[in-house]
Amino acid sequence: MKRKTTKVIACALTAAMTMGLLAGCGAADTAETVADTASDAAETVAETATEAAETVADAATDAAETVADAATDAASGDVTEISVYRATFNLANPDEAQVAKVQDAINDYIADKINVKIKLTDIGSGEYTDKANLALASGEINLLWTASWESTIGTNDLVPANAVYDLTDLLPGTDLYASMDEGQWEASKYDGKNFFIPVYKDNVEGYDFMFRQDLIDKYGWDITSVKTLKDLEPMLADAASEGLKYPYLSQKTAMFYRWYINDFDFFTADATSNFVAVDRATNEVVDTILTPQYKEFCTLMGEWADKGYISEDEATKTTTDTTTQTQDWAISWWTDIPVNDEADSRYGQDVTMQPATDRWAHSTSALGSCYCVTATSTPEQAKACIDFMGLLYTDSKLADLYTFGIEGEDFTYDANGHVTQTSEKYNHSMWESASATIVTPLDNEPDNKADLYKDFNGGANTSVAAGFRFDKTPVEAQYTACQNVFEQYGFILENGGYPAADVEAAITEYQAALDEAGYQDVLAEFQNQYNAWK
Repeated sequence: MKRKTTKVIACALTAAMTMGLLAGCGAADTAETVADTASDAAETVAETATEAAETVADAATDAAETVADAATDAASGDVTEISVYRATFNLANPDEAQVAKVQDAINDYIADKINVKIKLTDIGSGEYTDKANLALASGEINLLWTASWESTIGTNDLVPANAVYDLTDLLPGTDLYASMDEGQWEASKYDGKNFFIPVYKDNVEGYDFMFRQDLIDKYGWDITSVKTLKDLEPMLADAASEGLKYPYLSQKTAMFYRWYINDFDFFTADATSNFVAVDRATNEVVDTILTPQYKEFCTLMGEWADKGYISEDEATKTTTDTTTQTQDWAISWWTDIPVNDEADSRYGQDVTMQPATDRWAHSTSALGSCYCVTATSTPEQAKACIDFMGLLYTDSKLADLYTFGIEGEDFTYDANGHVTQTSEKYNHSMWESASATIVTPLDNEPDNKADLYKDFNGGANTSVAAGFRFDKTPVEAQYTACQNVFEQYGFILENGGYPAADVEAAITEYQAALDEAGYQDVLAEFQNQYNAWK
């Protein structure tokens, strides 16, 4: 039985002068009147002439300034404005006034460097997909942050929808292209073309168990002994006895895709379609729902929920992206990076990692955080995007401004020149902002952070399926239908939404619903394309 689930000079100047000569007076009076009138008229003419001269002079000055400005613009090149959309993961709700302040500071800084002006939009990650998708559809975006794992506007959605600009011929010879080794550009190609600008970060994929350090200290947990999910159980029991709401926090994520990366290459890079993968042992495309590993995982999640280790909030997606910043959880997950201490700043508390999987380089690992130029952009806007990104990836001051905000308001530099983030209005991380080689390390990160990232990326396993990309066009309707079935069954199964005793039956129902949605067509298409690629 499924547990209960709950969800836009002109001014007119008119002058009139009336002169009348009064009749019925004597000649002298008449002469006097005429003289006075003549005098007044002369004064008026003189004043009018003076004003006219001043007006002409002002107009000449304005014209000269306009010509000078035009000459300056002609000399420097026209400034192109680009609209930049990015997600905010460290704050639930970005402060619009502070974002505008950062935007203005960026424009002031880059004004004499590149002929680009940005319009910056920050959106909380919880709303980002929906809001960015609407703005994308209405042509409001030029430079968009995205990722292989994002839904709706992810890399695997944008290319088939012809929503991204082909940058292949625009990149070579630019500062942006030179900011990373050629291997990064090759690894981030999609169908042999450069549609995306990868953030140079941990461009391989692996996962860690994440623990609150205060609980490690309190209970004396030996986290080095944790090698598998089952090894977490004594610690989860302690957390449950502590009365924590989320002993195990999945962060409303279907985790089979992550915890079992050593067994499978989920080359779709999308947790909502983890029903198909390459089995690393056999190098064959398989139905993961029918594997022993899937049953093992979902049963364990059911057992944990039975014991109170997993909250119903996970299956109903009522946790938030900032739950990890609270004291309500004990153990969660983390994407392994060269400097895992970055998590302390992100979550506002001391957390410690223990490796859970190996690290893998595969088709989408370099696209875990990236930018794209939208297809609705003009060639001028596309060039402006590349110019801006080139400066962002090579200028530390700009990178820090874009990532951390205003110095003295959102962050400070310590005695070692490292960054301390202090703001609740503007707060980003390197991994979703700019290159690790140019963003200043945080106060809890080493000086040689850039070298650590280079070594990290060079030390991963290479997947047998690296380079393969699935074209879902022939079975797009069935594929989408299967993703909907995943939401009905898979997500809930993987978050303890079924009691352990009901898991096997639920998996059978899940597979039947997938088949009804056209899953066998999807699986066969995957297998045909992969076998042809091999």
